[in-house]
Amino acid sequence: MPRAGGRCLFSGRQRTRLGELELRVLDRLWEAGPAEVKSVHEAVGTPRGISPKTVHSALERLVRKGLAERRRLGRAYQYRATLSRREWIARSVQALSREVPGTSAETLLAAFVDLAEREGADRLAELECLVRERRRRARKGPH
Repeated sequence: MPRAGGRCLFSGRQRTRLGELELRVLDRLWEAGPAEVKSVHEAVGTPRGISPKTVHSALERLVRKGLAERRRLGRAYQYRATLSRREWIARSVQALSREVPGTSAETLLAAFVDLAEREGADRLAELECLVRERRRRARKGPH
């Protein structure tokens, strides 16, 4: 079970737990792109009263979990997400389908349609457009 405030990401059969701070830091990397501890701290840590060391620790945990990578820039490190938000969501949904007994592709698809419908007619239309676009690309085949 995920701990309170945490989220799980599955890699194969292994669970990777993400705490709330790790999620906020990862979100910052997705939004702003590669960044040093200082800028991530300014965006994520300062508003929460969290020290730069704590933000640095969160970044290092993301590196160990394979969700971020770092490279040296002078005396500091620059961190970047190793997968996009879309890829992370896709992996999370896939993991959920494995975790919840009896979850089928049909159940997941129905849940997405329900979600789109609850969000309003515009979202449902957006989902329809996405499906049409995927079908169009599938007919074209790989380049």
